[in-house]
Amino acid sequence: MIHTIRFRITVLYSGLLFVLATFVLGGIYFAVSKTTDERPYTTRYAKTYNGGQYVGRQEVVFVEEVENAVNVETLATLRNYSLLTLAGLYVASLGIGWVLAGRVLRPVRSITRTTEEIQATDLARRIELHGPRDELKDLADTIDTMLDRLEEGFRAQRQLIDDASHELRSPLTIIRANVDAVLADPQASEEERTRAVVIVDRATTRMTRLVEDLLATARRQGTAFADADLDLSRVVGEACEEHVTPAADRDVTLVRDLGRGLDMTGDADALRRAVANLLSNAVRFSPPGGTIRAAAGRSDGWLWAAVRDDGPGLREADQARVFDRFWRGDSSRRDRHTGLGLAIVRQIVESHGGRVAVFSRLGQGATFVLWLPPRDGVPGSPPEDNPLA
Repeated sequence: MIHTIRFRITVLYSGLLFVLATFVLGGIYFAVSKTTDERPYTTRYAKTYNGGQYVGRQEVVFVEEVENAVNVETLATLRNYSLLTLAGLYVASLGIGWVLAGRVLRPVRSITRTTEEIQATDLARRIELHGPRDELKDLADTIDTMLDRLEEGFRAQRQLIDDASHELRSPLTIIRANVDAVLADPQASEEERTRAVVIVDRATTRMTRLVEDLLATARRQGTAFADADLDLSRVVGEACEEHVTPAADRDVTLVRDLGRGLDMTGDADALRRAVANLLSNAVRFSPPGGTIRAAAGRSDGWLWAAVRDDGPGLREADQARVFDRFWRGDSSRRDRHTGLGLAIVRQIVESHGGRVAVFSRLGQGATFVLWLPPRDGVPGSPPEDNPLA
């Protein structure tokens, strides 16, 4: 009880009111006492004569003494009533303070009761506090906004777990089927075993890539990365070096066109991974004999890195969704399956204050562009056009 806010507000309110009333009444009493001649009054006597003969003494009252007696009684009455008034005021202030504190803290109780009812598995409840636009209303609205973000975060987390589970189930099923059907069968031929090993290796590679993407997602959402000065053209060049051999294995030509002086501040490893994800998709979707162009430059004050491929391209309706996690194109044709790669690209670029864009036509390849702010910053939004057009 002593530690409740309502009790402390009541005591504070009553104490301040009591002290204020004490100063007021004390000041009044002090002012009256200073302007009033207060002294002990005395009784005086006068001799009485009758026919010239002394007959005794008789009390004599002077006007000054009467005024002094009145002053003494007035001050005593003022003092007594002041003390009674202070006592009554203190008791009344306790009651009034208790009621007022309860009314003021009623929204707090509503906020507390609602937040206690909200569970991590059900974040649909909101406080929705009604009333004047005061500090408590702002607090409730802030909590509602936080709950919106938490609900969205939990929803995205559940969706990510569902999608990742679905993506892992397929290669695990392939591995299990090949192990049971071939590798565990002593009658299997050497050719069948070799084919099973290749399939298992391909499935484990797919699982490894998915796990690495999940780790990259968690890393960019945390505080494990450190920004430093870097050259964007060098980052793009290093990513290209990693994909020269895979591109050659598929008979795809990788062309580089890197500008100079592309200085910025960011996470070089993360940006290298973003460009590498674009190059990996380009190698995977470009047909044999195709060409991949990787470039970096500056436009309207913004830095950009772009990768263009000769793949199947994207429909205009799909271009806004291609950066979603585990998005799949039309299964009736050879189309893109993004997994987490492009989602991580967008996350990395947006965490650097940039924006991703895609330019594509069905059957004519696709160009993915990463717009990034330079080291000294740039006002406004990045351009809307395709730098490789």
